[in-house]
Amino acid sequence: MSEPHAALPAARDQINGLGFAMLLIAPDHVIREANPAAENLLGLSLARMEGRPFPDLLSLTGSTIVDRLRETDTQLTARGVDARVGDHDLRLNITVSTLANHPGWRVATLSDASQGERFENYERRGQLRGPAVLAHEIKNPLAAIRGASQLLGRKVGEAEKTLTGLIADEVDRIAQLIDRMQRLGRERAEPVGPINLHEAIHRAFETVRISSDSSAAWREEFDPSLPPVLANEGALVQVLVNLMANARDACAEVVSPQLVVRTRFVSGIVMNVIRLGRPVKLPIEIQVSDNGLGIDPSIHDDIFEPFITNKTNGQGLGLALVQKLVRDMDGRVSHERDKAGGWTHFRIHLPMAR
Repeated sequence: MSEPHAALPAARDQINGLGFAMLLIAPDHVIREANPAAENLLGLSLARMEGRPFPDLLSLTGSTIVDRLRETDTQLTARGVDARVGDHDLRLNITVSTLANHPGWRVATLSDASQGERFENYERRGQLRGPAVLAHEIKNPLAAIRGASQLLGRKVGEAEKTLTGLIADEVDRIAQLIDRMQRLGRERAEPVGPINLHEAIHRAFETVRISSDSSAAWREEFDPSLPPVLANEGALVQVLVNLMANARDACAEVVSPQLVVRTRFVSGIVMNVIRLGRPVKLPIEIQVSDNGLGIDPSIHDDIFEPFITNKTNGQGLGLALVQKLVRDMDGRVSHERDKAGGWTHFRIHLPMAR
Protein backbone atom coordinates (compact mmCIF):
# COMPACT_ATOMS: atom_id res chain seq x y z
CA MET A 1 0.00 0.00 0.00
CA SER A 2 1.14 3.52 -0.71
CA GLU A 3 1.56 5.98 2.13
CA PRO A 4 -1.60 8.08 2.68
CA HIS A 5 0.37 11.31 2.88
CA ALA A 6 3.05 10.60 0.26
CA ALA A 7 4.26 13.74 -1.48
CA LEU A 8 2.79 14.37 -4.91
CA PRO A 9 5.24 14.37 -7.82
CA ALA A 10 6.25 17.84 -8.90
CA ALA A 11 4.42 19.33 -11.88
CA ARG A 12 7.53 19.07 -14.06
CA ASP A 13 7.93 15.39 -13.18
CA GLN A 14 4.31 14.76 -14.14
CA ILE A 15 4.75 16.50 -17.50
CA ASN A 16 8.02 14.68 -18.20
CA GLY A 17 6.25 11.39 -17.56
CA LEU A 18 3.59 12.00 -20.21
CA GLY A 19 3.63 9.62 -23.15
CA PHE A 20 2.68 12.31 -25.66
CA ALA A 21 4.64 15.33 -26.82
CA MET A 22 3.88 18.63 -25.07
CA LEU A 23 5.25 22.13 -25.68
CA LEU A 24 4.72 25.36 -23.73
CA ILE A 25 4.31 28.40 -25.99
CA ALA A 26 4.82 31.94 -24.70
CA PRO A 27 2.70 34.98 -25.75
CA ASP A 28 5.39 35.90 -28.31
CA HIS A 29 4.81 32.47 -29.97
CA VAL A 30 8.18 31.02 -28.99
CA ILE A 31 8.72 27.68 -27.26
CA ARG A 32 9.64 27.86 -23.58
CA GLU A 33 9.35 24.23 -22.43
CA ALA A 34 9.24 20.78 -24.03
CA ASN A 35 8.93 17.37 -22.40
CA PRO A 36 11.10 14.33 -23.33
CA ALA A 37 8.33 12.91 -25.53
CA ALA A 38 8.42 16.11 -27.63
CA GLU A 39 12.21 15.91 -27.89
CA ASN A 40 11.93 12.34 -29.14
CA LEU A 41 9.10 12.99 -31.59
CA LEU A 42 10.74 16.06 -33.13
CA GLY A 43 14.32 14.80 -32.88
CA LEU A 44 15.47 17.98 -31.11
CA SER A 45 16.57 18.74 -27.59
CA LEU A 46 14.86 21.43 -25.52
CA ALA A 47 18.02 23.55 -25.85
CA ARG A 48 17.57 23.59 -29.64
CA MET A 49 13.81 24.28 -29.47
CA GLU A 50 13.69 26.89 -26.73
CA GLY A 51 13.22 30.42 -28.02
CA ARG A 52 12.19 29.36 -31.52
CA PRO A 53 8.75 30.32 -32.88
CA PHE A 54 6.47 27.30 -32.85
CA PRO A 55 5.23 27.60 -36.48
CA ASP A 56 8.79 28.09 -37.73
CA LEU A 57 10.06 25.05 -35.83
CA LEU A 58 7.60 22.80 -37.69
CA SER A 59 8.06 24.61 -41.04
CA LEU A 60 4.29 24.83 -41.39
CA THR A 61 3.21 26.28 -44.72
CA GLY A 62 -0.59 26.19 -44.46
CA SER A 63 -1.60 29.85 -44.12
CA THR A 64 -4.77 29.04 -42.17
CA ILE A 65 -2.96 27.01 -39.51
CA VAL A 66 -0.10 29.49 -39.20
CA ASP A 67 -2.51 32.41 -38.84
CA ARG A 68 -4.47 30.62 -36.13
CA LEU A 69 -1.30 29.69 -34.27
CA ARG A 70 -0.41 33.37 -34.10
CA GLU A 71 -3.72 34.15 -32.39
CA THR A 72 -2.80 33.81 -28.74
CA ASP A 73 -6.41 33.51 -27.54
CA THR A 74 -7.46 30.81 -30.02
CA GLN A 75 -7.57 27.07 -29.46
CA LEU A 76 -6.77 24.79 -32.36
CA THR A 77 -7.11 21.12 -33.29
CA ALA A 78 -5.62 19.94 -36.59
CA ARG A 79 -5.09 16.40 -37.85
CA GLY A 80 -2.68 15.13 -40.48
CA VAL A 81 -0.63 18.32 -40.70
CA ASP A 82 2.50 18.01 -42.86
CA ALA A 83 5.54 19.39 -41.07
CA ARG A 84 9.30 19.33 -41.50
CA VAL A 85 11.72 19.46 -38.60
CA GLY A 86 15.31 19.62 -39.73
CA ASP A 87 15.72 16.91 -42.38
CA HIS A 88 12.69 14.89 -41.24
CA ASP A 89 9.23 15.03 -42.76
CA LEU A 90 6.46 14.42 -40.22
CA ARG A 91 2.69 14.17 -40.31
CA LEU A 92 1.28 15.40 -37.03
CA ASN A 93 -1.91 15.79 -35.08
CA ILE A 94 -1.70 19.16 -33.31
CA THR A 95 -3.82 20.46 -30.44
CA VAL A 96 -3.23 23.95 -29.00
CA SER A 97 -4.99 24.98 -25.77
CA THR A 98 -4.99 28.29 -23.94
CA LEU A 99 -4.18 28.70 -20.22
CA ALA A 100 -7.09 30.55 -18.60
CA ASN A 101 -5.06 32.06 -15.75
CA HIS A 102 -2.11 33.02 -17.96
CA PRO A 103 -3.28 35.14 -20.92
CA GLY A 104 -1.29 34.58 -24.09
CA TRP A 105 0.33 31.34 -22.88
CA ARG A 106 -0.63 28.10 -24.62
CA VAL A 107 0.09 24.38 -24.44
CA ALA A 108 0.57 22.41 -27.66
CA THR A 109 0.33 18.62 -27.78
CA LEU A 110 1.63 16.66 -30.75
CA SER A 111 1.19 13.07 -31.90
CA ASP A 112 2.32 11.13 -34.93
CA ALA A 113 -0.43 10.95 -37.57
CA SER A 114 1.54 8.84 -40.03
CA GLN A 115 -0.14 6.37 -42.32
CA GLY A 116 0.58 3.54 -39.89
CA GLU A 117 -2.35 4.53 -37.67
CA ARG A 118 -5.08 3.91 -40.23
CA PHE A 119 -5.35 0.18 -39.62
CA GLU A 120 -7.12 0.89 -36.34
CA ASN A 121 -10.21 1.55 -38.45
CA TYR A 122 -12.52 -1.44 -38.17
CA GLU A 123 -14.10 -0.67 -41.51
CA ARG A 124 -10.68 -1.26 -43.04
CA ARG A 125 -10.52 -4.68 -41.44
CA GLY A 126 -13.93 -5.47 -42.86
CA GLN A 127 -12.70 -4.59 -46.34
CA LEU A 128 -9.88 -7.11 -45.95
CA ARG A 129 -12.18 -9.98 -44.98
CA GLY A 130 -13.89 -10.03 -48.39
CA PRO A 131 -10.74 -10.86 -50.39
CA ALA A 132 -9.79 -13.47 -47.76
CA VAL A 133 -13.10 -15.30 -48.22
CA LEU A 134 -12.72 -15.18 -51.99
CA ALA A 135 -9.16 -16.47 -51.66
CA HIS A 136 -10.37 -19.51 -49.75
CA GLU A 137 -12.82 -20.41 -52.53
CA ILE A 138 -10.13 -20.07 -55.23
CA LYS A 139 -7.66 -22.48 -53.60
CA ASN A 140 -9.73 -25.63 -54.26
CA PRO A 141 -9.79 -25.36 -58.07
CA LEU A 142 -6.13 -24.34 -58.03
CA ALA A 143 -5.23 -27.59 -56.28
CA ALA A 144 -7.15 -29.50 -58.94
CA ILE A 145 -5.32 -27.66 -61.76
CA ARG A 146 -1.95 -28.42 -60.20
CA GLY A 147 -2.82 -32.09 -59.75
CA ALA A 148 -3.96 -32.35 -63.35
CA SER A 149 -0.75 -30.76 -64.60
CA GLN A 150 1.31 -33.30 -62.65
CA LEU A 151 -0.65 -36.23 -64.09
CA LEU A 152 -0.33 -34.80 -67.58
CA GLY A 153 3.40 -34.34 -67.09
CA ARG A 154 3.81 -38.11 -66.61
CA LYS A 155 2.25 -38.87 -70.00
CA VAL A 156 3.78 -36.30 -72.32
CA GLY A 157 7.19 -36.00 -73.90
CA GLU A 158 10.12 -33.98 -72.62
CA ALA A 159 9.21 -30.96 -74.76
CA GLU A 160 5.71 -30.77 -73.28
CA LYS A 161 6.93 -31.23 -69.71
CA THR A 162 8.24 -27.69 -69.78
CA LEU A 163 4.68 -26.46 -70.26
CA THR A 164 3.24 -28.67 -67.51
CA GLY A 165 6.00 -27.50 -65.19
CA LEU A 166 5.14 -23.91 -66.03
CA ILE A 167 1.49 -24.57 -65.12
CA ALA A 168 2.50 -26.01 -61.75
CA ASP A 169 4.86 -23.13 -61.01
CA GLU A 170 2.21 -20.53 -61.84
CA VAL A 171 -0.35 -22.30 -59.69
CA ASP A 172 2.13 -22.29 -56.79
CA ARG A 173 2.73 -18.58 -57.31
CA ILE A 174 -0.99 -17.82 -57.23
CA ALA A 175 -1.42 -20.01 -54.15
CA GLN A 176 1.27 -18.03 -52.33
CA LEU A 177 -0.51 -14.82 -53.26
CA ILE A 178 -3.77 -16.21 -51.89
CA ASP A 179 -2.06 -17.28 -48.66
CA ARG A 180 -1.01 -13.66 -48.15
CA MET A 181 -4.55 -12.45 -48.80
CA GLN A 182 -5.88 -14.88 -46.21
CA ARG A 183 -3.39 -13.72 -43.62
CA LEU A 184 -4.48 -10.14 -44.23
CA GLY A 185 -8.09 -11.05 -43.49
CA ARG A 186 -7.37 -13.13 -40.40
CA GLU A 187 -8.77 -11.43 -37.31
CA ARG A 188 -7.28 -13.58 -34.57
CA ALA A 189 -3.79 -12.43 -33.65
CA GLU A 190 -1.01 -14.91 -32.92
CA PRO A 191 -0.04 -15.16 -29.22
CA VAL A 192 2.78 -12.91 -28.03
CA GLY A 193 5.51 -13.38 -25.45
CA PRO A 194 9.02 -12.20 -24.55
CA ILE A 195 11.27 -12.33 -27.64
CA ASN A 196 14.98 -11.68 -28.06
CA LEU A 197 14.86 -8.94 -30.68
CA HIS A 198 18.34 -9.39 -32.10
CA GLU A 199 17.96 -13.14 -32.50
CA ALA A 200 14.83 -12.51 -34.57
CA ILE A 201 16.71 -9.95 -36.71
CA HIS A 202 19.58 -12.38 -37.37
CA ARG A 203 17.14 -15.14 -38.27
CA ALA A 204 15.39 -12.85 -40.76
CA PHE A 205 18.69 -11.67 -42.22
CA GLU A 206 19.85 -15.24 -42.84
CA THR A 207 16.58 -15.98 -44.65
CA VAL A 208 17.02 -12.97 -46.93
CA ARG A 209 20.74 -13.59 -47.48
CA ILE A 210 20.31 -17.22 -48.51
CA SER A 211 17.67 -16.32 -51.10
CA SER A 212 19.64 -13.41 -52.57
CA ASP A 213 22.67 -12.83 -54.73
CA SER A 214 22.74 -9.13 -53.92
CA SER A 215 26.07 -7.38 -53.42
CA ALA A 216 24.58 -4.85 -51.01
CA ALA A 217 26.61 -3.95 -47.94
CA TRP A 218 24.69 -4.74 -44.75
CA ARG A 219 25.41 -2.93 -41.51
CA GLU A 220 24.07 -3.55 -38.00
CA GLU A 221 23.79 -0.84 -35.36
CA PHE A 222 22.32 -2.59 -32.33
CA ASP A 223 21.72 -1.49 -28.77
CA PRO A 224 22.80 -4.65 -26.90
CA SER A 225 21.16 -3.48 -23.68
CA LEU A 226 17.60 -3.69 -25.04
CA PRO A 227 15.22 -5.85 -22.99
CA PRO A 228 13.03 -8.54 -24.60
CA VAL A 229 10.15 -7.27 -26.72
CA LEU A 230 6.56 -8.45 -26.44
CA ALA A 231 5.92 -10.05 -29.82
CA ASN A 232 5.21 -13.26 -31.73
CA GLU A 233 8.52 -14.64 -32.95
CA GLY A 234 7.24 -16.07 -36.24
CA ALA A 235 5.30 -12.92 -37.08
CA LEU A 236 8.22 -10.65 -36.18
CA VAL A 237 10.63 -12.64 -38.34
CA GLN A 238 8.15 -12.48 -41.25
CA VAL A 239 7.86 -8.71 -40.83
CA LEU A 240 11.63 -8.30 -40.83
CA VAL A 241 12.09 -10.60 -43.83
CA ASN A 242 9.63 -8.51 -45.83
CA LEU A 243 11.24 -5.20 -44.87
CA MET A 244 14.80 -6.45 -45.47
CA ALA A 245 13.89 -7.98 -48.84
CA ASN A 246 12.18 -4.75 -49.87
CA ALA A 247 15.24 -2.75 -48.81
CA ARG A 248 17.51 -5.07 -50.79
CA ASP A 249 15.35 -4.74 -53.91
CA ALA A 250 15.00 -0.97 -53.52
CA CYS A 251 18.74 -0.33 -53.75
CA ALA A 252 19.53 -2.99 -56.35
CA GLU A 253 20.15 -0.41 -59.09
CA VAL A 254 22.33 2.06 -57.16
CA VAL A 255 26.10 2.04 -57.56
CA SER A 256 26.94 1.26 -53.93
CA PRO A 257 23.87 -0.39 -52.35
CA GLN A 258 23.77 -0.10 -48.58
CA LEU A 259 21.33 -1.43 -46.00
CA VAL A 260 21.31 -0.69 -42.29
CA VAL A 261 19.35 -2.34 -39.48
CA ARG A 262 19.28 -0.36 -36.23
CA THR A 263 17.73 -0.99 -32.83
CA ARG A 264 17.33 1.48 -29.99
CA PHE A 265 15.25 2.41 -26.97
CA VAL A 266 13.02 5.46 -27.42
CA SER A 267 10.67 7.27 -25.07
CA GLY A 268 7.37 8.97 -25.69
CA ILE A 269 6.00 6.59 -28.34
CA VAL A 270 2.47 5.60 -27.31
CA MET A 271 -0.38 4.10 -29.32
CA ASN A 272 -4.03 3.78 -28.34
CA VAL A 273 -4.98 0.13 -28.89
CA ILE A 274 -8.72 -0.19 -29.42
CA ARG A 275 -8.66 -3.92 -28.72
CA LEU A 276 -7.11 -3.38 -25.29
CA GLY A 277 -9.00 -0.18 -24.53
CA ARG A 278 -5.88 1.60 -23.28
CA PRO A 279 -2.68 3.25 -24.51
CA VAL A 280 0.40 1.07 -24.94
CA LYS A 281 3.98 2.33 -24.70
CA LEU A 282 6.20 1.32 -27.62
CA PRO A 283 9.78 1.98 -26.52
CA ILE A 284 11.57 -0.61 -28.69
CA GLU A 285 12.46 0.61 -32.18
CA ILE A 286 13.73 -1.37 -35.16
CA GLN A 287 14.77 0.61 -38.22
CA VAL A 288 15.46 -0.92 -41.64
CA SER A 289 17.08 1.59 -44.00
CA ASP A 290 18.33 1.54 -47.59
CA ASN A 291 19.96 4.04 -49.93
CA GLY A 292 17.77 3.16 -52.90
CA LEU A 293 15.67 5.49 -55.02
CA GLY A 294 12.79 5.49 -52.55
CA ILE A 295 9.05 5.11 -52.91
CA ASP A 296 7.19 6.75 -55.76
CA PRO A 297 5.74 9.98 -54.29
CA SER A 298 2.37 9.22 -55.91
CA ILE A 299 1.85 6.21 -53.60
CA HIS A 300 3.80 7.49 -50.58
CA ASP A 301 0.69 7.84 -48.40
CA ASP A 302 -0.85 4.52 -49.48
CA ILE A 303 2.16 2.23 -49.32
CA PHE A 304 0.61 0.03 -46.60
CA GLU A 305 -2.61 -0.47 -48.56
CA PRO A 306 -3.16 -3.87 -50.27
CA PHE A 307 -2.28 -4.03 -53.97
CA ILE A 308 -0.30 -0.75 -53.86
CA THR A 309 3.30 -1.13 -55.05
CA ASN A 310 5.98 0.57 -57.10
CA LYS A 311 7.68 -2.71 -58.03
CA THR A 312 7.38 -3.74 -61.67
CA ASN A 313 6.27 -7.28 -60.79
CA GLY A 314 5.10 -6.60 -57.25
CA GLN A 315 1.80 -7.82 -55.85
CA GLY A 316 1.35 -5.06 -53.29
CA LEU A 317 0.66 -7.35 -50.35
CA GLY A 318 4.02 -7.45 -48.55
CA LEU A 319 3.73 -4.15 -46.67
CA ALA A 320 0.02 -4.64 -46.05
CA LEU A 321 0.92 -7.91 -44.33
CA VAL A 322 3.70 -6.16 -42.39
CA GLN A 323 1.14 -3.64 -41.17
CA LYS A 324 -1.29 -6.37 -40.15
CA LEU A 325 1.29 -8.45 -38.26
CA VAL A 326 2.75 -5.45 -36.43
CA ARG A 327 -0.74 -4.29 -35.43
CA ASP A 328 -1.52 -7.77 -34.12
CA MET A 329 1.50 -7.39 -31.81
CA ASP A 330 0.13 -4.01 -30.57
CA GLY A 331 2.93 -2.20 -32.36
CA ARG A 332 3.10 0.22 -35.25
CA VAL A 333 5.11 0.63 -38.44
CA SER A 334 5.86 3.81 -40.37
CA HIS A 335 8.20 4.98 -43.10
CA GLU A 336 10.10 8.15 -43.92
CA ARG A 337 12.16 9.37 -46.87
CA ASP A 338 15.29 11.37 -46.08
CA LYS A 339 15.54 13.31 -49.32
CA ALA A 340 18.72 15.13 -48.37
CA GLY A 341 20.60 11.99 -47.37
CA GLY A 342 19.03 9.71 -49.97
CA TRP A 343 17.80 7.10 -47.50
CA THR A 344 14.45 5.40 -46.92
CA HIS A 345 13.66 4.35 -43.36
CA PHE A 346 11.04 1.87 -42.18
CA ARG A 347 10.53 1.90 -38.42
CA ILE A 348 8.79 -0.63 -36.20
CA HIS A 349 7.86 0.25 -32.63
CA LEU A 350 6.97 -2.56 -30.25
CA PRO A 351 6.07 -2.89 -26.57
CA MET A 352 8.59 -4.11 -24.05
CA ALA A 353 8.02 -7.45 -22.33
CA ARG A 354 7.40 -7.05 -18.62
